Amino acid sequence: MNYIQQAYKGKTELWMFVLTALVISGIFILNFIMYLISSPEDMEAAYELMKEIPANVSLAINLIPFAVLLILLFVFVKFIHQRSILSLTTARSKIDWSRIAFSFFLITFLTVASFAISYFSDSSEIEVQFDLVNFSILLIISLVLFPFQIGLEEYLFRGYFMQHIGIIVGNKWFPLLFTSLLFGLAHSANPEVAEMGFITMVFYIGTGLMLGIMTLMDDGLELALGFHFGNNLIAALLITSDWAALQTDAIFRYTSEQAGNTILDIVVPVLVFYPIILLIMAKRYKWHSWKERLFGSVSKPPEEDYKIIGE
Repeated sequence: MNYIQQAYKGKTELWMFVLTALVISGIFILNFIMYLISSPEDMEAAYELMKEIPANVSLAINLIPFAVLLILLFVFVKFIHQRSILSLTTARSKIDWSRIAFSFFLITFLTVASFAISYFSDSSEIEVQFDLVNFSILLIISLVLFPFQIGLEEYLFRGYFMQHIGIIVGNKWFPLLFTSLLFGLAHSANPEVAEMGFITMVFYIGTGLMLGIMTLMDDGLELALGFHFGNNLIAALLITSDWAALQTDAIFRYTSEQAGNTILDIVVPVLVFYPIILLIMAKRYKWHSWKERLFGSVSKPPEEDYKIIGE
């Protein structure tokens, strides 16, 4: 059974999917609605209000709801859909922690290396703001709460939505594209979008697409979980700016009041670095049958291949 077919290991009634989707994704839906109905002035005022809250407190406040929603998602999957969290995570017999670690260290290395090259080439708009006490608190908050934040986004978009939409439509390409679009829309209210324009959505949707490809090609969430955690953790710890979604007590700060080169910062990572990352993973994990894994059909497996927990 492939990753999407894992949904058949539990109950798949439509009302269960609709209920779970609405309850768990409610925070994203409300955020998007507020973004649509708010004026640019209202959004700017909201961003300024957030800046008045101490950075570490603001970060914790923003991340704690993700912990509640992730636990709630697991409860719905376990007790309403009556399936295991393992089946939501991977098609393997157990979670492959080495895959999570590899993906985490890969994006961490690439991000730090890229920043180092940029910093030593031109540091005129980057300042050191390292404060041991504040950074230590930031590190603790990040290590404790970011796993919940990235866990919710991965288990909801690449996990729950990918699997259940896949068995509803009977193919893999639609849930791949649809969840990538949803992932982008869920980030549409971030300050970067207001600052840099809607071209920023290319980055968010492109990131969702890459994570979705990882999940389908590798038959599990492990690589996506590691990548997403490494990306968000380093983004919080390494550098911040007044126009970033994460206002943190990072080591460095961009002093520029405006975002940098939009093409270089957004399009190049999506079109250049993401394909390279996928090729590295493809070589390491010997991915094959790309057409079938990304565009193939999804059918209900033979009954002996799965069972509903408790039956």
